[in-house]
Amino acid sequence: MTPDEILNLCNSKMKKALEVFNKDLTSLRTGRANISMLDIIKVDVYGQSMSINQIATVSTPDSRTINVQVWDQNNVAQIDSAIKKSNLGINPQIDGQLLRIPIPSLNEERRSELKKIMSGLAEKSKIAVRNIRREGNDTLKKESKDKTISEDDLKNYEKKIQNITDQIIIDIDKKLEQKEKEVMTI
Repeated sequence: MTPDEILNLCNSKMKKALEVFNKDLTSLRTGRANISMLDIIKVDVYGQSMSINQIATVSTPDSRTINVQVWDQNNVAQIDSAIKKSNLGINPQIDGQLLRIPIPSLNEERRSELKKIMSGLAEKSKIAVRNIRREGNDTLKKESKDKTISEDDLKNYEKKIQNITDQIIIDIDKKLEQKEKEVMTI
């Protein structure tokens, strides 16, 4: 593997870790209705675990409500149960094949709890990015040991990987700060 390929692989993996972090953040409840809140909930139907958006239409008619229009009447109870078991603090109201989910305002205790959860997600993402950096550097060192790249190239590419790592971690911190500000705003 060439040093450029190793660098590109590290870069793409780190960007993927950032995307996962962003997706995790959007699934957190911040006091406003957001259909991606339900993305983390899996429902056991048809003998497998499926996302709600695979078995129902999810919409937000206003900023405080999520509607889940279930396609198969037999799945209403399973979706209701899965939403209640999730740790989102929401409680659906069943109306035939439609589940109305009112999104309550966040209290101060829940806001603090969400900040801790978000910090944990950020730290998990930073660890993933650092592990990718370590893997990339280890691969470069192996290439150097095998004499396919020089010591100077090794140092240059390690520096490039470190720069990418630093930038991704800055992006994670910025995104975390934005989301914390959003959560703490009443």
